[in-house]
Amino acid sequence: MVGSPVRVAIVEDDDELRELLRRRIERADGLYLIRTFPTGDDFLEHIAELQVDVVLMDINMPGKSGIDCVREAKTVKPEVQYLMLTIFENPAYIFEALCAGATGYLLKSTPAEELLEAVRDIHKGGSPMNSAIARLVVNSFQKATQKRINDELLTDREKGVLDGLAAGLQYKEIAAKAGISTETVRVHVRRIYSKLQVNGRMEALRKVYPKGI
Repeated sequence: MVGSPVRVAIVEDDDELRELLRRRIERADGLYLIRTFPTGDDFLEHIAELQVDVVLMDINMPGKSGIDCVREAKTVKPEVQYLMLTIFENPAYIFEALCAGATGYLLKSTPAEELLEAVRDIHKGGSPMNSAIARLVVNSFQKATQKRINDELLTDREKGVLDGLAAGLQYKEIAAKAGISTETVRVHVRRIYSKLQVNGRMEALRKVYPKGI
Protein backbone atom coordinates (compact mmCIF):
# COMPACT_ATOMS: atom_id res chain seq x y z
CA MET A 1 0.00 0.00 0.00
CA VAL A 2 1.11 3.52 -0.73
CA GLY A 3 2.01 5.83 2.13
CA SER A 4 2.67 5.26 5.80
CA PRO A 5 0.93 2.33 7.50
CA VAL A 6 -2.06 2.97 9.75
CA ARG A 7 -0.86 2.75 13.34
CA VAL A 8 -3.24 0.61 15.41
CA ALA A 9 -3.68 -0.11 19.13
CA ILE A 10 -5.96 -2.72 20.69
CA VAL A 11 -7.81 -2.41 24.01
CA GLU A 12 -9.42 -5.73 24.92
CA ASP A 13 -9.63 -7.56 28.25
CA ASP A 14 -10.16 -11.04 26.78
CA ASP A 15 -6.68 -12.54 26.37
CA GLU A 16 -7.65 -14.91 23.56
CA LEU A 17 -9.48 -12.28 21.53
CA ARG A 18 -6.74 -9.71 22.10
CA GLU A 19 -4.18 -12.18 20.75
CA LEU A 20 -6.39 -12.96 17.75
CA LEU A 21 -6.79 -9.26 16.94
CA ARG A 22 -3.05 -8.75 17.37
CA ARG A 23 -2.25 -11.45 14.83
CA ARG A 24 -4.79 -10.08 12.35
CA ILE A 25 -3.38 -6.56 12.51
CA GLU A 26 0.25 -7.69 12.33
CA ARG A 27 -0.43 -9.76 9.21
CA ALA A 28 -2.51 -7.09 7.42
CA ASP A 29 -1.14 -4.96 4.60
CA GLY A 30 -0.92 -1.26 5.42
CA LEU A 31 -1.52 -1.69 9.15
CA TYR A 32 1.06 -1.51 11.93
CA LEU A 33 0.34 -2.65 15.49
CA ILE A 34 1.65 -0.18 18.07
CA ARG A 35 0.58 -1.90 21.29
CA THR A 36 -2.15 -3.90 23.00
CA PHE A 37 -3.79 -3.11 26.35
CA PRO A 38 -5.74 -5.48 28.65
CA THR A 39 -7.79 -2.70 30.29
CA GLY A 40 -9.08 0.77 29.56
CA ASP A 41 -7.29 2.15 32.59
CA ASP A 42 -3.96 0.83 31.25
CA PHE A 43 -4.67 2.46 27.88
CA LEU A 44 -5.48 5.83 29.43
CA GLU A 45 -2.22 5.77 31.38
CA HIS A 46 -0.32 5.72 28.08
CA ILE A 47 -2.55 7.66 25.64
CA ALA A 48 -0.55 10.89 25.96
CA GLU A 49 2.65 9.21 24.74
CA LEU A 50 1.02 6.86 22.26
CA GLN A 51 1.55 7.58 18.55
CA VAL A 52 -1.55 5.91 17.14
CA ASP A 53 -4.12 6.52 14.39
CA VAL A 54 -6.88 3.98 15.12
CA VAL A 55 -7.80 2.20 18.35
CA LEU A 56 -9.85 -1.00 18.45
CA MET A 57 -11.78 -0.53 21.69
CA ASP A 58 -13.80 -3.10 23.62
CA ILE A 59 -16.84 -1.68 25.43
CA ASN A 60 -17.46 -3.97 28.39
CA MET A 61 -14.24 -4.19 30.44
CA PRO A 62 -13.44 -4.33 34.15
CA GLY A 63 -12.68 -0.90 35.56
CA LYS A 64 -13.31 1.94 33.12
CA SER A 65 -15.61 1.02 30.23
CA GLY A 66 -14.60 1.46 26.62
CA ILE A 67 -17.12 4.27 26.21
CA ASP A 68 -15.67 6.17 29.17
CA CYS A 69 -12.16 5.54 27.81
CA VAL A 70 -13.04 7.09 24.46
CA ARG A 71 -14.70 10.08 26.10
CA GLU A 72 -11.65 10.72 28.27
CA ALA A 73 -9.03 9.94 25.63
CA LYS A 74 -10.66 12.30 23.10
CA THR A 75 -9.86 15.23 25.38
CA VAL A 76 -6.17 14.26 25.28
CA LYS A 77 -5.80 13.35 21.61
CA PRO A 78 -8.94 14.27 19.63
CA GLU A 79 -7.39 13.22 16.31
CA VAL A 80 -7.28 9.53 17.24
CA GLN A 81 -10.13 7.45 15.74
CA TYR A 82 -11.92 4.76 17.76
CA LEU A 83 -13.55 1.65 16.37
CA MET A 84 -15.72 0.01 19.02
CA LEU A 85 -15.85 -3.79 19.12
CA THR A 86 -18.62 -5.42 21.10
CA ILE A 87 -21.05 -8.32 21.35
CA PHE A 88 -23.92 -5.91 22.07
CA GLU A 89 -26.47 -4.94 19.38
CA ASN A 90 -27.88 -2.38 21.80
CA PRO A 91 -28.95 1.08 20.55
CA ALA A 92 -28.12 2.64 23.91
CA TYR A 93 -24.54 1.38 23.70
CA ILE A 94 -24.24 2.44 20.07
CA PHE A 95 -25.42 5.99 20.57
CA GLU A 96 -23.50 6.48 23.79
CA ALA A 97 -20.28 5.23 22.17
CA LEU A 98 -20.66 7.36 19.05
CA CYS A 99 -21.61 10.44 21.02
CA ALA A 100 -18.58 9.89 23.28
CA GLY A 101 -16.36 10.23 20.21
CA ALA A 102 -16.18 6.78 18.60
CA THR A 103 -16.21 6.84 14.80
CA GLY A 104 -17.24 3.27 14.05
CA TYR A 105 -19.02 0.36 15.74
CA LEU A 106 -18.63 -3.30 14.81
CA LEU A 107 -19.63 -6.60 16.36
CA LYS A 108 -16.86 -8.91 17.57
CA SER A 109 -18.26 -11.54 15.21
CA THR A 110 -17.30 -9.38 12.22
CA PRO A 111 -15.22 -11.39 9.68
CA ALA A 112 -11.49 -10.67 9.70
CA GLU A 113 -11.28 -9.01 6.27
CA GLU A 114 -14.28 -6.78 7.02
CA LEU A 115 -12.67 -5.70 10.29
CA LEU A 116 -9.34 -4.87 8.62
CA GLU A 117 -11.10 -2.93 5.87
CA ALA A 118 -13.04 -1.02 8.55
CA VAL A 119 -9.75 0.04 10.16
CA ARG A 120 -8.49 1.34 6.82
CA ASP A 121 -11.82 3.04 6.11
CA ILE A 122 -12.03 4.81 9.48
CA HIS A 123 -8.51 6.18 8.92
CA LYS A 124 -9.63 7.60 5.57
CA GLY A 125 -12.59 9.38 7.13
CA GLY A 126 -15.26 6.70 7.06
CA SER A 127 -17.63 5.56 9.81
CA PRO A 128 -17.83 1.78 9.46
CA MET A 129 -20.76 -0.09 10.97
CA ASN A 130 -22.20 -3.58 10.56
CA SER A 131 -25.44 -3.63 8.58
CA ALA A 132 -27.28 -4.68 11.76
CA ILE A 133 -25.82 -1.71 13.63
CA ALA A 134 -26.65 0.66 10.77
CA ARG A 135 -30.26 -0.52 10.79
CA LEU A 136 -30.56 0.29 14.49
CA VAL A 137 -29.26 3.78 13.80
CA VAL A 138 -31.65 4.23 10.87
CA ASN A 139 -34.63 3.00 12.89
CA SER A 140 -33.92 5.58 15.58
CA PHE A 141 -34.32 8.34 13.00
CA GLN A 142 -37.44 6.81 11.47
CA LYS A 143 -39.41 6.71 14.72
CA ALA A 144 -40.54 10.27 14.17
CA THR A 145 -40.23 12.76 11.35
CA GLN A 146 -38.20 15.67 12.62
CA LYS A 147 -37.84 19.17 11.25
CA ARG A 148 -34.33 19.72 9.95
CA ILE A 149 -32.29 22.62 11.31
CA ASN A 150 -28.97 24.18 10.26
CA ASP A 151 -29.83 23.46 6.61
CA GLU A 152 -28.76 26.95 5.63
CA LEU A 153 -25.17 26.01 6.44
CA LEU A 154 -25.03 23.22 3.86
CA THR A 155 -25.14 23.03 0.06
CA ASP A 156 -27.72 20.80 -1.64
CA ARG A 157 -25.03 18.21 -2.35
CA GLU A 158 -23.93 18.24 1.30
CA LYS A 159 -27.54 17.81 2.43
CA GLY A 160 -27.83 14.78 0.17
CA VAL A 161 -24.65 13.28 1.58
CA LEU A 162 -25.86 13.90 5.14
CA ASP A 163 -29.19 12.25 4.34
CA GLY A 164 -27.22 9.24 3.12
CA LEU A 165 -25.35 9.12 6.42
CA ALA A 166 -28.67 9.35 8.28
CA ALA A 167 -29.95 6.40 6.23
CA GLY A 168 -26.99 4.30 7.36
CA LEU A 169 -25.38 4.16 3.91
CA GLN A 170 -21.67 3.53 3.45
CA TYR A 171 -19.60 6.11 1.57
CA LYS A 172 -19.47 3.95 -1.57
CA GLU A 173 -23.27 3.61 -1.52
CA ILE A 174 -23.74 7.38 -1.17
CA ALA A 175 -21.27 7.87 -4.03
CA ALA A 176 -23.10 5.44 -6.32
CA LYS A 177 -26.47 7.02 -5.55
CA ALA A 178 -25.17 10.56 -6.21
CA GLY A 179 -23.04 9.63 -9.22
CA ILE A 180 -19.82 10.86 -7.64
CA SER A 181 -16.61 9.22 -6.42
CA THR A 182 -16.14 7.84 -2.92
CA GLU A 183 -13.31 10.32 -2.36
CA THR A 184 -15.65 13.20 -3.29
CA VAL A 185 -18.09 11.91 -0.65
CA ARG A 186 -15.26 12.00 1.90
CA VAL A 187 -14.52 15.61 0.93
CA HIS A 188 -18.19 16.56 1.38
CA VAL A 189 -18.32 14.81 4.76
CA ARG A 190 -15.25 16.72 5.98
CA ARG A 191 -16.86 19.98 4.86
CA ILE A 192 -20.12 19.07 6.60
CA TYR A 193 -18.28 18.36 9.83
CA SER A 194 -16.39 21.64 9.53
CA LYS A 195 -19.51 23.71 8.84
CA LEU A 196 -21.48 22.10 11.65
CA GLN A 197 -18.43 22.21 13.95
CA VAL A 198 -18.64 18.52 14.81
CA ASN A 199 -16.21 15.59 14.81
CA GLY A 200 -18.30 12.71 13.52
CA ARG A 201 -21.42 11.24 11.96
CA MET A 202 -23.62 11.12 15.04
CA GLU A 203 -22.78 14.67 16.12
CA ALA A 204 -23.62 15.93 12.64
CA LEU A 205 -26.96 14.11 12.58
CA ARG A 206 -27.84 15.42 16.03
CA LYS A 207 -27.11 18.96 14.81
CA VAL A 208 -29.54 18.58 11.89
CA TYR A 209 -32.06 16.25 13.54
CA PRO A 210 -31.88 17.33 17.21
CA LYS A 211 -34.78 15.08 18.22
CA GLY A 212 -33.88 12.20 15.95
CA ILE A 213 -32.20 10.06 18.58
